[in-house]
Amino acid sequence: MFKKILLVLAVAVAALLLYAATKPDSFTVQRSATIKATPDKLFALINSPQAFNTWNPWAAMDPAMKLTYEGAASGPGAAYSWSSEKMGAGRMEVIESVPSRKVAMKLAFDKPMQTTNRVEFTLAPQADQTLVSWTMSGPMPYLSKLMTTFFNMDKMVGGDFEKGLLNLKAKAEAS
Repeated sequence: MFKKILLVLAVAVAALLLYAATKPDSFTVQRSATIKATPDKLFALINSPQAFNTWNPWAAMDPAMKLTYEGAASGPGAAYSWSSEKMGAGRMEVIESVPSRKVAMKLAFDKPMQTTNRVEFTLAPQADQTLVSWTMSGPMPYLSKLMTTFFNMDKMVGGDFEKGLLNLKAKAEAS
């Protein structure tokens, strides 16, 4: 009887590991919001790390987070690093900037695990509003595939993107 239980358990674990291996090698999470502000105004709030951190949902989650800014004030080369007991540690750098249309960033996490992703904001004017799309994409190593068998990354990260876009909307529409 004990051997049968162990065999069933071993088959179940093997099936789980095989299932995780079949998941895609990359991921993409995207959320969008329409904001009553010009692309120029929104671009300024995204293209500068210091302005970005005035509405960044993760910066608000830990008031004790240490932020260090480096490089240019905005545009390619503008970057910040963070260190936090709650939020881990990492660095985000603007790598591409098309005025009033797009900002792309390299997002590198050091803790709790090392990974590098691409973050991209696109701005599309729509009459007196702007459609802002926030996308993050990156590789899915095997450990991440295994974790996303139990946790839905789109829901976890997407919810924070939604909060961030609401914060951006409030900031842009208030001034």
